[in-house]
Amino acid sequence: MIPYATPLFFGVVGYAAVPLLLLGLRGRLRGTAILVVSLALTALQLGWNGELASGVGGLALQLAVVVAYPALRRRAVRGAHWGAIALVLLPLVVTRLTGVTSLTSPFGFLGISYVTFRALDVVFGIKDGNIKEIDSAALVAYLLFFPTLSSGPIDRYRRFAADFRRTLTRDAYVDLLESAVPLLIRGMLYKFVLAALVKEQLLDRLNDRGDLLGVGGYMYAYTAFLFLDFAGYSAMAVALSRLFGISTPQNFDRPFVATNIVEFWNRWHMSLSTWFRDHVYMRIVLAAKRGKWFSDRHLPSYLALTVSFGLMGVWHGWAWHFVVYGIYHALLQIGHSLFTRWNATHRVWGEGPGWRFLGRFLTTHAFCFGLLLFSGRLF
Repeated sequence: MIPYATPLFFGVVGYAAVPLLLLGLRGRLRGTAILVVSLALTALQLGWNGELASGVGGLALQLAVVVAYPALRRRAVRGAHWGAIALVLLPLVVTRLTGVTSLTSPFGFLGISYVTFRALDVVFGIKDGNIKEIDSAALVAYLLFFPTLSSGPIDRYRRFAADFRRTLTRDAYVDLLESAVPLLIRGMLYKFVLAALVKEQLLDRLNDRGDLLGVGGYMYAYTAFLFLDFAGYSAMAVALSRLFGISTPQNFDRPFVATNIVEFWNRWHMSLSTWFRDHVYMRIVLAAKRGKWFSDRHLPSYLALTVSFGLMGVWHGWAWHFVVYGIYHALLQIGHSLFTRWNATHRVWGEGPGWRFLGRFLTTHAFCFGLLLFSGRLF
């Protein structure tokens, strides 16, 4: 059972979610029920896909590390922070480096990357002092929250735990359900109708064409398909989360109205881009400034952008086109920064509707070309 892949998924999940719906409508939905249903559905998904043993191995390691980490910090164990990061990353790295499937790996399973990012969020939060204590039930539910187990968005522990600990009133739960309905409808429309049409009518037909028009058409079709598919199942994941009583944040905010590449990444896969901003980009910038690594005050940002987007590319896999995709976006971000500072003096780029239209046009095409790199189709 692959989440959000077919409407059948909701038929299976619907039966398990009935207790949550009834409890919510009675104003008695609590974290315990959310945890029990998430664990049951997670076991069902892993067992259905033949990943139960491998899933338990990877999840057990990450859970053990996160639980043990606060005690190691209190005892000032040397290297505890980097050791925790390394162990949390181990299942994902093994899967990515070896290219093995979840069926042949002791750690890999569908959703390992999203679980890893959530586990790292807890480790970083403890290190920064933002997470003072760990609620064991909330932690397990957070790592194994079924609606987002193997798909975005990537929630944060502190926000999730606050939702998990509260008992929703009936009115609050009904409000969540009402907001979930349009998200569910939009997600199904995007993924099961529009994305399927784009794939069948355009993408598949252009896949084997090697001429310029074929490759260019494939680039636009692939961008449309990826957005509709990704935004579709993200919307469905948010909708299902609300049925569970959890207000998982949105993942997309009209990215193609962005007038520059920085704004675009503030609208596209927002949970991932903000995760990298907070946990990678800002840490490198602060470390570089504290350590006075560079005389130029802009170089820490450029280094952090290169590492952040490079890692984002590798997160999708070790194939070279994923790495090129990440570096390409780092260069776009750096180029935007350089041009913005240059334009502040020379004032070549103006303001107004015409400039905004041109900005959207250039940004969209730059992103589309990036997805062509990402697809590996260009080469």
